[in-house]
Amino acid sequence: MSFFNIFSDPIAFVDLETTGSNYERDRITEVAVITLDNQCVHYFETLLDPQTYLPPSITAITGITPDMLLGKPTFEERAKSIFEELSGKIFVAHNARFDYGFLRAAFKRVGIDFKPKVICTVKLSRILFPSEKRHNLDTLIQTHNLVNANRHRAMGDADVLLQFWRHSINILGHDKVQEAVKTVLSRPTLPPHIDIALVDSIPDTPGVYIFYADQNEYLYIGKSKTLRTRVLSHFQNSLTNRREAKLSQRVTRIDWTSTSGELGALLLESRLIKEHLPSMNIRLRRATQLCAFKLEMNSEGYFVPQLVTQQDLEPGLQDNIYGFFKSRRQAHELLKHIALDQMLCEGTLGLEKIRSGQPCFAFQLKKCLGSCKGLLSAELHNIKLTSALNKYRLYKWPYENAIGVKESNTIHVFSQWCYLGKADNQSDLDGVLENGLPSFDFDIYKIIHKYLKNVSRRDLIHFKKINTPAQGDY
Repeated sequence: MSFFNIFSDPIAFVDLETTGSNYERDRITEVAVITLDNQCVHYFETLLDPQTYLPPSITAITGITPDMLLGKPTFEERAKSIFEELSGKIFVAHNARFDYGFLRAAFKRVGIDFKPKVICTVKLSRILFPSEKRHNLDTLIQTHNLVNANRHRAMGDADVLLQFWRHSINILGHDKVQEAVKTVLSRPTLPPHIDIALVDSIPDTPGVYIFYADQNEYLYIGKSKTLRTRVLSHFQNSLTNRREAKLSQRVTRIDWTSTSGELGALLLESRLIKEHLPSMNIRLRRATQLCAFKLEMNSEGYFVPQLVTQQDLEPGLQDNIYGFFKSRRQAHELLKHIALDQMLCEGTLGLEKIRSGQPCFAFQLKKCLGSCKGLLSAELHNIKLTSALNKYRLYKWPYENAIGVKESNTIHVFSQWCYLGKADNQSDLDGVLENGLPSFDFDIYKIIHKYLKNVSRRDLIHFKKINTPAQGDY
C-alpha cells in the first residue's frame, strides 16, 4: 500500500479553471488531474478553448488570457481523454461541488455520464482539523505550510490538494485519514458550511424550512410534508440543476419549524415569504397592485369586463369577480387571448374603441363573431366569456360564518377566505375568533380554496359567530 494512497482505487486530485461560476452558461478553460495509483504519481493537464467570452476579471485571477486559449482543443475534442483520465478513480477537489458540477455538465453535453465517488477536501479538512475556523484553500496553504507557486492555475491548486493529503497522513496517520474519508463518502452531498449532524436533526415531518446566506440573509423558504427529505433533495439536485446549485453555493445556515400538517406548512410558508422576502423566492411574494375583472352588463345585455383594483373589491362577499392579476397589462393580455380564442369582439369587451354599429377590426379579418354588428347574441357572448373566465373566478365564501379546519391537534380558523390563525386549545381558539379579519391575501385564498375541495366533513367546524365559538364545537 502506498504511503499516499490509502485506498485500493486510484485517487484523482482535480482542479479546474473556468470562465465563470455558472456551469450551464460558463465553460472550462483548464483541467489538471494528479493521480495516485499504488506507488505512482501521474500528472495530466490541458488548456481548453471555451468557445465563449473570457471575462477580464477571470484573467486577472488566473493569468489565463484569451490568446493562451486560441487554437487549443475544445472540451468536446478532449472529452474522451479527460474521461479516461478520471474513470475508475475517486474524485478529490476543494469545494468539490464546483469542479464536479462543471465536469458533470460538460460531459453531459457530449453524451457522457460521469458519476464518480467524490471527496470534498473542505469537508475532509473540517473533520481532520476541527479546531481550525476556516478551511478555504488559502487557509490550508498557510496553516499547514503548503507550497503553491502558481495559485489559481489548475495544476498549482491540484498539487496543493496532494500536499494536503500527504501532510494529513503524515501527522494524523493512515487510519485517521481513512476513517475521515469514509465518513465523507458515506454522507449525503452537502454544502461546505452545512454540518451533517444538523441535517440529521431535522425531522421528516410536515413543516417549513429556511435557508440563510451570509449575514443571516434570508435566501430561501420552503415547505414540505417530509422536511429532512426535502432539504436533502435541494443539495442532491444541485449537481444537475442550476438554480439548486446557486442555492447550495450560498446557503450557510438552516432553520425549520414543524407544523401540524401540510395545511399548516402551506400557510406558514406563505406568511414567512411575505414577511422576509427571501432572494430566491418569487412565486409567493406579496403583490401590491393586484386587480381583477368585474363583469358589468351594458345596455344591450352584453357582459363587459371592468378592471378594478383589490382595494375596490370585497373578496369573499362578491360574485362575478375574476382574477387576481399582478398588473393591468397581465389582465388585458388574458382578455385579448380570450377574445382571439373565442372570436369575441374586442370592441364589446372594451379593448378597442368602436363606433356604435360599426364593425371592429377583427370582424373585418373574420376573427370576430360579430357582437359589434349584432350578429352574435348577448346570451351566447356572455356564455362564451364567462366559460373562458371561469378558471379565474373568485368564489364567494360558501359558509355563513367562520369555519375551523382540524389538522392533527390544531384547528386553523378561516373566514371570507382569510386566515384568522391557529389554535391548539380553547383559550387560543377564543382569542383567534375575537380577532378581526386580516386583509385579503390571494395566495391564502388559493391555498384554502384548493384544500377545502378535499377536506373531510368531520374535520370541519362551523362557528355561529366570528367572535364566539359554537357550544361543543371544540
